[in-house]
Amino acid sequence: MTAMSETKKAALSGKYAAYPEYKDSGVEWLGEIPEHWQSTKIKYGYDVTLGKMLQKAPKSGTDTYRKYLKAQNIQPNGIDISKVDSMWFSNEELKKLRLQCNDVLVSEGGDVGRSAIWKDQLSECYIQNAINRIRPKKGNSPFYFYYWMCSLKASDYINIICNKATIAHYTAEKVEVTPLLLPPIKEQTQIAAFLDYETAKIDTLIEKQQKLIELLKEKRKAVISHAVTKGLTPDAPMKDSGIEWLGEVPEHWDIKKSKHVFEFVTSGSRGWAEYYSDSGNLFFRIANLTRDTIEPKLNSIQCVCPPRGSEGERSKIKLDDLLISITADLGSVCVANSVIADGYVSQHVALCRPNSLIASSRWFAFFILSDAAKEQLLGSGYGGTKIQLSLEDIRELVIAFPPQKEQCEIAQFIDKSLNTFEQLISKAEIQVDLLKERRTALISAAVTGKIDVRHFTLKEGIAPTTNSDTNEAVQEAAQEAMA
Repeated sequence: MTAMSETKKAALSGKYAAYPEYKDSGVEWLGEIPEHWQSTKIKYGYDVTLGKMLQKAPKSGTDTYRKYLKAQNIQPNGIDISKVDSMWFSNEELKKLRLQCNDVLVSEGGDVGRSAIWKDQLSECYIQNAINRIRPKKGNSPFYFYYWMCSLKASDYINIICNKATIAHYTAEKVEVTPLLLPPIKEQTQIAAFLDYETAKIDTLIEKQQKLIELLKEKRKAVISHAVTKGLTPDAPMKDSGIEWLGEVPEHWDIKKSKHVFEFVTSGSRGWAEYYSDSGNLFFRIANLTRDTIEPKLNSIQCVCPPRGSEGERSKIKLDDLLISITADLGSVCVANSVIADGYVSQHVALCRPNSLIASSRWFAFFILSDAAKEQLLGSGYGGTKIQLSLEDIRELVIAFPPQKEQCEIAQFIDKSLNTFEQLISKAEIQVDLLKERRTALISAAVTGKIDVRHFTLKEGIAPTTNSDTNEAVQEAAQEAMA
């Protein structure tokens, strides 16, 4: 754990002035602080109160139940009251633990050190013992303190003192002795106002990039669905497929059930756990599938060593097999490549081996990802939603079936399109990461006195630094791709 990195200092120094004079804070990882600031501990500037342990009402109790917050209600974007439970509080606890507007709430458990400001989202609310409530003493600012906690959370300090290798608890005692830098009260208010303004602008840019990412993902899905049901020729004659969720398809395409284009469909047997090993053949599970791609996801690997001639041999993977989830996220699919060939599938994965009518397993996998296939696999066409697929469901899947040459052309077109979308999404995600890093650095610099914002006004607010050229290029490319 160190003070703000030299890189972040350099990034900020061009936009903001430093204080004229500094002194040693007395805390190694905080380094120097402005000469007129105080280096102290949280308990000397704020009152810390831990919430109530979960408790049922005593049989003779006359007090009523009240709504309360848990650690999970404290989210990065504020207090989430979508799920708030109630429990019994004594009269004394009602007086002690009732929340007031602008209380700072710091998670004691869960994601320790996560903080938010209570804005009277409920007319009356209390806290459970996974939350520390912080209130200012002597006129100190709760808003400044909130940003101080954000800075601590972004550093390694809270993780270290809570020993996150075990079950972490940021107890009231730990909070009280946590270091705190205190500028004069007026300056606390100025710093908080500056950070409110600047972080709001950064958050707006982040939100725009995140919306762009979602639009690109939606367009990616639409491109897949259109290509596998309408083909690549815009003016091709169409016909009614006779299937509600397929609609019209190119006139020269067939309508088939997948059982007519598979050699066989099977799934893994139970009892594979006894064959788990540190080496051997890949054991392909639900965790290795995703709806974002038809490539296998291999960041969670399990190996097995089944005995020769075991019943599991029938579920051994061959190159170009289709592997489809039949539980959890139904219809996630991948095409077996050389990395997973010779592995085995679990009981939650259907192994489908195409016959000679299929020229491109990738085309078929893209059809499985399409909206038309999803409608069928989830059972929406019958007014319900399935939670598990049978192998018969897979065999009965209705498909819009193009000639073999078009299967290959469609697969190549989709692969090329998805590569473009992935590049755009990646660039947008990089922008989000850079903006988040900028936000963290700005908060840290302001609350540790690395920048002087005493003369900040809203009219003089400086826009957050972004790579505008890259950002505009991403936006333009995205618009072109989605046209």
